Amino acid sequence: MLTIFFLPCLYRLEIQVTVFSDEDFYQVKACCSFNGPNFDKIEYILTASFNKQKMLEYNSTRGNWIGFTDYSIVASTFWNKDPLDRLERAMEIKLMCFDNRAFIQTISKRNLSTTPTMRIKSVKQPDGRHQAVLVCSAYNFYPKQIQITWLRNDQEVTEGVSNTDVIPDGELYYQFHSYLEYTPTSGERISCMVEHVTLWEPRIIVWNNSLPEGEKTKIVVGLCGLIIGLVIFISGFIYHKKKYAIYYSVHQGEEM
Repeated sequence: MLTIFFLPCLYRLEIQVTVFSDEDFYQVKACCSFNGPNFDKIEYILTASFNKQKMLEYNSTRGNWIGFTDYSIVASTFWNKDPLDRLERAMEIKLMCFDNRAFIQTISKRNLSTTPTMRIKSVKQPDGRHQAVLVCSAYNFYPKQIQITWLRNDQEVTEGVSNTDVIPDGELYYQFHSYLEYTPTSGERISCMVEHVTLWEPRIIVWNNSLPEGEKTKIVVGLCGLIIGLVIFISGFIYHKKKYAIYYSVHQGEEM
């Protein structure tokens, strides 16, 4: 009996051809693995097994056959010297791998593409000698290609801009950070524009130059401490004033 399977996976295409009877089981697998940002790194592996024991394997990266039994070692040595076999493998790689790369790219984008999570924040306040520094960050996005542009009053800023590399974030997704050194000016509008294949249009994040949460927390804590101090001071003042008034009244009564 002959069965054929065509299996599209996230990063590979695999074909299985199986021939089996009541006693024997023979299987051939042809697999294309796609790697790289544009799936341009392709590896083709062809394996043959008999009764679930691997006998032969061809790997396009090595460019030859390897045998795993006495018979298959002899066969692999013969095929590695056969120019016709090399032509057959080259044709298989073209038909199965290169001709299907666009198909794999489409599937991968549909299944894996993730819109970046974006944030803009201040990492350095101006102190008179140094400029302020903002960072615009994109997290958890796929595919890798991304563009961040800084804008001042909706005009592109190129001076004082520096970027990190696109950093792998776990097994699949990426993160990217862009920094802007600038001198704050009253009334200006600072923003960063993020472009990614998952976005229908560029997304713009506007910098809110109000105090960051950490600074707000410090101010709130400081005000609470001040209020508590005033309450204690006023309570003590009232207490001592009442105590003095009672003492003065008692003392005046004794004199009379």
